[in-house]
Amino acid sequence: MSHETDRVEAAREAVRLACAVTKQVQAALDDVRAITKDDKSPVTVADYASQAIVGHILRERLGEGVVLVAEEASAFLRDDDNAAHRDATLAAVQEVLPELDADAMLEAIDIGSGDTHHGGFWTLDPVDGTKGFLRNQQYAIALAYVERGTPTIGVMGCPNLPADFSEPLDAPDKHGCVYVAIKGEGVWQYPADNDRADGTHIKRLDHAKGEAISVCASVEKAHSNVSDTDRILEYLAAQGEPAGEPTRLDSQAKYAVTGRGQADAYLRLPTRKGYVERIWDHAAGCLVASEAGCFVTDIHGKALDFTHGRGLEKNKGVVCAPPRVHGLMMGAIEALGIGGE
Repeated sequence: MSHETDRVEAAREAVRLACAVTKQVQAALDDVRAITKDDKSPVTVADYASQAIVGHILRERLGEGVVLVAEEASAFLRDDDNAAHRDATLAAVQEVLPELDADAMLEAIDIGSGDTHHGGFWTLDPVDGTKGFLRNQQYAIALAYVERGTPTIGVMGCPNLPADFSEPLDAPDKHGCVYVAIKGEGVWQYPADNDRADGTHIKRLDHAKGEAISVCASVEKAHSNVSDTDRILEYLAAQGEPAGEPTRLDSQAKYAVTGRGQADAYLRLPTRKGYVERIWDHAAGCLVASEAGCFVTDIHGKALDFTHGRGLEKNKGVVCAPPRVHGLMMGAIEALGIGGE
């Protein structure tokens, strides 16, 4: 096997197992809250369990040289004041990795303390879309391999995302989806609960003039500048490009929904001056969408630049859309002066 094949298979296994465990935690929200006496504890437990699983599987399959840059560190769980959270996390992890004890779990979480000063490294958001998770709706496990500043492998688990477009997005799906993208080779969709199923190649059609433009938006409005989104849609409507009903869901699943053609654009417009997006919030999702046929840039048309540590320091906002809609969005942003200093 090639190194790339090894990486893809390890990443897919890690994300699939993380999907299974986080879905179990989500299904037991009230039980976890009762154990920890903390309303937000289910997403805390899911975050740590997901990162432990991904870190352990990557190192087990790919060796000690794995570099993982992730959100979490184990210090919170190591504090005995948080023993209930530690025990709940360990119970979740042991659903799929029964051989791990507490020490091994904590060590696996801390595999995510790597840095970006390497020719190649992994980056992970163990649970992206925390409020969606707590509402029992959409969230994602987003893992990407970044090579010389460019995401080359993106594996994104969306445990509650239905493959069927007719199914609602505001309720958990039985099967969920996992997306596997390889730079220059395409993206495939798999059921999240079946590691033996064949994948479906995803390639969206471009948008046609006169079709309504549906923007894939966050349920949590603070994640993007909603008033600017409305201004863009109003501007385009005045140019004869009608707006459709928005598609609302949380997390990087928005990249997949746009990439597979269920929405026509994902906009993440700046909400405040100086805000810097984090690499793990976009590395996997942007590769999934771009390999499906979308353009993914910042609001100034620049490619997302993953060469500046943990932040997208040289970018402002995100615009993800198929070519025609991307061009319309960029024209509207420029005409309206959105994102100007």
